[in-house]
Amino acid sequence: MNPMRTRPLRRILLSTVATVSGAVLLLALKPHSHPAVVAQIQSATPPSASVSSSAAPSESSSSSSSPSSSSSSKTKATRKVTGDTVQTRFGPVQVQVTLTGTRISAVTVLQVPTENPRDQEIAQYAVPQLTQEAITAQSASIDTVSGATYTSEGYVQSLQSALDKA
Repeated sequence: MNPMRTRPLRRILLSTVATVSGAVLLLALKPHSHPAVVAQIQSATPPSASVSSSAAPSESSSSSSSPSSSSSSKTKATRKVTGDTVQTRFGPVQVQVTLTGTRISAVTVLQVPTENPRDQEIAQYAVPQLTQEAITAQSASIDTVSGATYTSEGYVQSLQSALDKA
């Protein structure tokens, strides 16, 4: 007699395990990013590679010379300070803070994760909220955006490093 016919629970268990394994494998696949969507997100937010590579060296030199000029005159000089690049689970996050005197007047995002359409979607809705909240709070003590926890945490860490440098 065939042992599989006498044990129907074994057959049910094996088919269930195979189905669950297949579903897990399908969910683990990352979708490919579409080049048109990547170009659209990069034009909507300023995280281009040319900005981060050309801005970082010049900003570090200007931020190192700013303290001497700001100590001699306590006027409302505008300066830009680039924060550290924070590696998150989904990619790097880096911001640049524009300070007028001691107040945050603008926050520019230099890098955010844009590897796939979901990362791009998260960046499109989270970055403006984080930027507005940072300007309103005038510090890095801001709430994370729901659904964008890793991006928010990277944003806050990079913002705090820029403020520490200032």
